[in-house]
Amino acid sequence: MAAPMEVALVSDAAGPLCNCSVWELHSGSALPGYRGGNTGPRGLALLGGEHLLGAQLGKSYINVWELQRKDQLQQKIICPGPVTCLTASPNGLYILAGVAESIYLWEVSNGNLLAILNRHYQDLTCLCFTDDSSHFLSGAKDCLALVWNLYSVLQAEPSQIPDPRHVWSRHSLPITDMCCGFGGPLARAATASLDQTAKLWEVSSGELLLSVLFDVGIMAVTLDLSEYHMFCGGMDGSIFQVDLCAWPVQRDRTFQTERENGKIFKGHRNQVTCLSVSTDGSLLLSGSHDETVRLWDIQSKQCLKTMNHKGPVTNAFIVLAPANMLNPDGKPSVPLPKFSKHLYGTESTDEQSSEGVTLRLGLHQQESGESYLEKAEKMYSQMCSTREKNLMGDQEHLTIQVSELEEEVSTLRKINKNLFDFSARIITKPAK
Repeated sequence: MAAPMEVALVSDAAGPLCNCSVWELHSGSALPGYRGGNTGPRGLALLGGEHLLGAQLGKSYINVWELQRKDQLQQKIICPGPVTCLTASPNGLYILAGVAESIYLWEVSNGNLLAILNRHYQDLTCLCFTDDSSHFLSGAKDCLALVWNLYSVLQAEPSQIPDPRHVWSRHSLPITDMCCGFGGPLARAATASLDQTAKLWEVSSGELLLSVLFDVGIMAVTLDLSEYHMFCGGMDGSIFQVDLCAWPVQRDRTFQTERENGKIFKGHRNQVTCLSVSTDGSLLLSGSHDETVRLWDIQSKQCLKTMNHKGPVTNAFIVLAPANMLNPDGKPSVPLPKFSKHLYGTESTDEQSSEGVTLRLGLHQQESGESYLEKAEKMYSQMCSTREKNLMGDQEHLTIQVSELEEEVSTLRKINKNLFDFSARIITKPAK
């Protein structure tokens, strides 16, 4: 069986014909690209291996393509404002979009807008999911990175604003990029900032594991799959390789450009905006405002290929090519619904009834019947009340046990006092 093909998906801010170009990573051969519009920074995402999403640059909608139909947009997801960042869950069930300082969460199966999260104070800059889709991270210009538990967000009532699991506030300037490694809730996540630092965090505990200080602001960050190295793209066009297993282990580290010159990729003439590592960890893909995309050999730090574009590169990442991308006759297993512009539960009755069946984990149902969580809570309260009744019924027996224990404690205290007095007499007895 042939090995899976790795492809690079690249978009720029001024492509006159092609929104997203595609090329085979190892051979460099170009594949048909996706036409229509221009995608903004951090605004390109694969959805379930069957659709491609692109947040239109400076506009209030998201372009959607079927992977096999590259020349025709399937639909547009209308948003309340320009989308500053976009991502889709690896399991293909949810879409996240940053609009101003708010995070919008859609359910793919029915198009319902499930949540609008307003915990940032300035515009969103980046979003990413953990590999098991259980958590997602958000970064913004307010210098904060937030970790969200997806289940907690889904089970919250529409009138409630769920709290993030962690709030990372160690950056002093806007966050520019973030990425998450493997391991689900036990994964490590990296954040980059204009404060010239890149930081490594533990998602489960929220602890800061590593902070690296550079000479320039950091615009992009990524990890290799083995998480031996962290790659950071600077505003001056340099790409820095940080060894995560270096000895001695230090939480605060300064990248010495003169001493670690062999760990710098040099070639871009303007800020590096996106980074991605191949599956085998041998190749690094970088995009820059100098209107080029470069493919690097990580071991030698040599540039293997340069792709010129018509404008600043806004997105560039490596993925295993889904089957539908290479099969022009393929079709999505399930067509996408029309995505709602209004928060689920706030639409009119007619609009809700036309959307079909909706399944929401953890939400209390609106009908008179009890939800699963309500039944579980009721059962637990009954168990507690039964236990309390049993305790009250055995009150006399408990009183007898307490009196017996008190007598035993009193006896032990007398014995302890006698032992103390005897020891004191032996110690203070004068020698003959």
